[in-house]
Amino acid sequence: MPVLTASPSLGDLLKFELNASYSRETVTLKAGTSYPLGSVLGRITASGEYRLSPAAEVVGDEGAETAIAVLLETADATDGAITGLIAARGPVILADGALAFDASVDDAAKRASKITQLSAQGLVARATV
Repeated sequence: MPVLTASPSLGDLLKFELNASYSRETVTLKAGTSYPLGSVLGRITASGEYRLSPAAEVVGDEGAETAIAVLLETADATDGAITGLIAARGPVILADGALAFDASVDDAAKRASKITQLSAQGLVARATV
């Protein structure tokens, strides 16, 4: 019998949101990658575009090293910049296991740092069952 696998849904990521009209924004995602649901994002100071938040400053993408938002949908920006829906401010509770990090955020200490940065925006990541 074949095994069926469901793609992650918003309910897997978003556990509590007081007011979607307040918490959410539509932003421009930087071209060149596909963003999964739950992507931890930073804002590029010069362009205002969002990208996966790297562990350290990246030349040309300064500012994005600070995690300030989480993507609430999948978005394929491989062919060009597109808009995406984010959780920008809380109170919001997110499942920490559903967050997607930049490849440079490759250990527990770096992930914990990103989660701390998100909590400054009211975006709280919690272990969920």
